Amino acid sequence: MTDRQQYLHNEGLFYKKAFERNIGILTEAEQEKLRQARVAVVGCGGVGGVHILNAVRLGVGNLNIADMDVFDVVNIQRQCGAYLDTIGRNKAEVLCASAMAVNPYVKVKTFIDGVYDETVDEFLEGVDLFIDGIDFFCIDMRRQLFMRAYELGIPAVTAGPIGFGSALLVFMPGGMSFDEYFDIRDEMSYEERMIAFAVGLAPASVHLKYMNLKKVDVAKKTGPALVSSCGLASALVMTEVLRILLRRPGLRPVPHYLQLDPYLSAYKSGYLWLGNKNPVQRLKRTIVKRMLKREHRHHGESHE
Repeated sequence: MTDRQQYLHNEGLFYKKAFERNIGILTEAEQEKLRQARVAVVGCGGVGGVHILNAVRLGVGNLNIADMDVFDVVNIQRQCGAYLDTIGRNKAEVLCASAMAVNPYVKVKTFIDGVYDETVDEFLEGVDLFIDGIDFFCIDMRRQLFMRAYELGIPAVTAGPIGFGSALLVFMPGGMSFDEYFDIRDEMSYEERMIAFAVGLAPASVHLKYMNLKKVDVAKKTGPALVSSCGLASALVMTEVLRILLRRPGLRPVPHYLQLDPYLSAYKSGYLWLGNKNPVQRLKRTIVKRMLKREHRHHGESHE
């Protein structure tokens, strides 16, 4: 019997051997907790796909993953499941196969139609932690999932790849909710909700020193992104995955925030009093809104 055949017929042997390099940073008991844990990831693209594979390589034994989208050529530059031969294939199906290629014993529940009103509870059933890998511009789906996770007492983590870096936020049961932190309300327009999310995600705003905001189009739901920032975002998230699932110290949920930008050698973390209701944050939102209106007017005039 070959080594491969041996591992395919002995789950205990495979798991111990495959994840033995985690031991020393993690304990054997902690590794077993990861094996029993169930993590939900919505979005299997730039950050979501990396989250899924990194969680599997940490030894997380159970996953719920969802994405209704298919891979396209525009995904090639940053999404780990995007290859010429996966173009046109459902992202969740591709990432499920990739996860099982890493660990054939991982249990993956796949939602190829995404998550919608009728399936939110099914997606979050039995979940120990929710990870946000949703497209940046899909604010309504993001709100719904964070709200339901909060109601069910499920911790949630989000990290946005921004420029060369990433911002990290952690939401815990009993703390500030998603809408409370970002100061988002139903009566706000889509643009206002997106501005609130963008400003609250990265309060330090270090990326504004080099990012060309004219390449961000809220209406078309497009913007620049780098593969390196996706990897960094997942590294930050996986640290909190371990901290939360293994009940390790140092957890700093919202209104604490963190933004790391290696290009600028910048590390910013702090406590955002009142979240996005903070007077400085309110001012930022007003400025961004005016900037976008000015860009819209300029864009309209250039086509007259």
